[in-house]
Amino acid sequence: MDIVVPFFKSLALVPLTLLPIINPLSAAPVFIQTAGADPVVVRQMARQIAINSWFILVVSMLVGIYVLDIFGISLPIVRVGGGLLVAASGWRMLSSTGGNDVHKVVADQAAVPSSTEIVLRSFFPITFPLTTGPGSIAAAIALGVNLPRTFERYLMGAAIAVLGVAITVLAVYFCYRYASRLLAMLGVIGTMVIMRMLAFILLCIGIEIMWTGWTTLQKLTP
Repeated sequence: MDIVVPFFKSLALVPLTLLPIINPLSAAPVFIQTAGADPVVVRQMARQIAINSWFILVVSMLVGIYVLDIFGISLPIVRVGGGLLVAASGWRMLSSTGGNDVHKVVADQAAVPSSTEIVLRSFFPITFPLTTGPGSIAAAIALGVNLPRTFERYLMGAAIAVLGVAITVLAVYFCYRYASRLLAMLGVIGTMVIMRMLAFILLCIGIEIMWTGWTTLQKLTP
């Protein structure tokens, strides 16, 4: 019991941290435009996006901090930079009237894609930067910083990371898989309202990430 409760608390922390930043509902309209109406293509692309996102987030959690050390980049700097990009994305979504440039490019390429095109489009722009952008990567790295350094505890932390990210991308998969039904239930006005609300939340999340990094830098400054 002494191990089980902390295990599930740490496991729940991963999706609870990542899902609000990933916010798959905000990218659902772009996904629908990319995948089209073919249910087979929708299922394949949603699965590929989930797989891509899983690899990006797991790698970020397990080895991201070591990669930053190689390049001499501190985590607070990543938080400031990622927060700025996330806040900028939220502001563009909040202030746009007809969708941003990524939405327009994807809409122009909305023909039925081949298997190769599914793989390519599933990564850019859906997986990155719309699903796993700088904010979610920075958050994944921040979660990875807390992994224990002893071998046995690190294995448990790695298992938590793998399972937690799997739960996260499973939620992303179902959101994209049934995005058309969800948006149809909301309607045009409901979708617009939800999109504006999510854009504002994304803006606030970006500012929060940036502020956390900035305050950490201030504490480290002599």
